[in-house]
Amino acid sequence: MSNAEPTPAAAAPAPKAGHGRGTVLILAAALVLVSAVCGYALYTLRGHAAQGAAGSEAKVEKKKEGPEVFMPMDPAFVVNFQKADGLSYLQVGVTLMSHDPAALQAAKEADPVIRNALVMLFSAQDYTALSDTAGKQKLQAKALAAVQKIVEDRTGRPGVEALYFTSFVMQ
Repeated sequence: MSNAEPTPAAAAPAPKAGHGRGTVLILAAALVLVSAVCGYALYTLRGHAAQGAAGSEAKVEKKKEGPEVFMPMDPAFVVNFQKADGLSYLQVGVTLMSHDPAALQAAKEADPVIRNALVMLFSAQDYTALSDTAGKQKLQAKALAAVQKIVEDRTGRPGVEALYFTSFVMQ
């Protein structure tokens, strides 16, 4: 070996001052970035898992409830009420809906009580208020609440989930 050839250790350039500090900063930034990505992934997965669990519970609830069961309240309700220029008539067909047949059976057994409550409610209406959709929807909500209260008094739960106007005639 000649003295002119450098040894492998001598061939490597000497590290510059401060070079290790830059590497540490890059590694620290990479670590922060990886932590942020992992945190976001964990947050997202937990969110989806919670939504999935809630969705599963909702599906289980629907399966427990059973199919929709409808009960028309026949005959249709016919009431008179005051209009600005005289007497007016209202005819309303009503159908109840529930997923619980026992609730509809309770409503059927309480038919006279429900019909009385609805006749009183319908006859207390204002012609002008019922002339638009919002007025009819408000009346529908009040009628449902009245039926639910009567059924709840008998069964301990509202039971009836919806009340539909199957006909609505004002004259």
